[in-house]
Amino acid sequence: MAHADLATERTLRSEIDRTERNRRQIRGWLAVVLFALFALVIVGGATRLTESGLSITQWKPIHGVVPPLSAEEWEEEFRLYQRIPQYEQMNKGMTVDEFKTIFWWEWAHRLLARGIGVVFALPLLFFWLAGRVERRLRLPLLGILALGGVQGFIGWWMVSSGLVERTEVSQYRLATHLVIACLIFAACMWIYRGLSPHSGDAAPTRRSQTMAGIIAAMSLFQIYLGALVAGLDAGLSYNTWPLMDGAVVPVDLFVQQPAWINLFENPKTVQFLHRAGAYLLFALVLAHMVVALRAAPGTTHARRSVLLFALVTIQAVVGITTLLLQVPIGWGVLHQAGALVVLGFAIAHWRGFIGEYPRPTAIEVRD
Repeated sequence: MAHADLATERTLRSEIDRTERNRRQIRGWLAVVLFALFALVIVGGATRLTESGLSITQWKPIHGVVPPLSAEEWEEEFRLYQRIPQYEQMNKGMTVDEFKTIFWWEWAHRLLARGIGVVFALPLLFFWLAGRVERRLRLPLLGILALGGVQGFIGWWMVSSGLVERTEVSQYRLATHLVIACLIFAACMWIYRGLSPHSGDAAPTRRSQTMAGIIAAMSLFQIYLGALVAGLDAGLSYNTWPLMDGAVVPVDLFVQQPAWINLFENPKTVQFLHRAGAYLLFALVLAHMVVALRAAPGTTHARRSVLLFALVTIQAVVGITTLLLQVPIGWGVLHQAGALVVLGFAIAHWRGFIGEYPRPTAIEVRD
């Protein structure tokens, strides 16, 4: 009996060590994926701010990897762009060299998106075939892969909205595209954090985990509102703070009919909602930090709540500066990067209350 118990203990230790090695490898892979997704969102933001997103008017998932390689090919690509309303109404008279500038932004965005598909799919296939993916992770990782594939279709669906009657893409589709990208980022962060070691500190209060989840959801919602602001160019007007149009709550927020459409199509209303959402997020994070510091000072959760508050505060300062400067490209990209940093940390903070994925047990080893 003693020999059986000793053999089981050794087998368990071996299985735990193997699990830890596999988790380190998968964490390393997911860290690369997270960095690539971060870069993709930033390049996408720059593409939007430079009005480059409509420069490639055809969707060629495979052939589109190769850019124009000759003067004739550049002329053909430029002729396709000259057929859409954006050229006629905004860029008429643009030269081929000027066109190349906006083309490269969109091409880089699409190439990076394709590259992330490869960076995610091939290592996943390797880890899966090598038996290094834990059973509990298989469906979530396949779900992320599938969502990434859908995101490619959503990206073209977004671009196509600006090729016929509009000079820019639909704000609805832009917001959908950005939110899906952020969901993929958040899902990768969730799994990455679940595979990482956790502290043994208890949650400061019974509601701390719930509040952390609300903060993470609110961070994502703020990104959605920010995408509507970007899609409507709402940040280019009412460039004052803390007052907006001379008031804390400006007038004419619901001048369009039906009233609900102002929430999505009235630049003034959308910018006000984005401001209000920022105030609410700031208040939630502040309250979360104060409660954690009072209930459990010195714990890992309390320290992370302080860091989360610092990140949200910095993001608020960057957002206000971006608004006051009328959205210069550099500040606009920085603001979008900050939003993703806040979201990523909020997801990791929330996941920290749940604990890491369970390791093998003696019962599982015997089975």
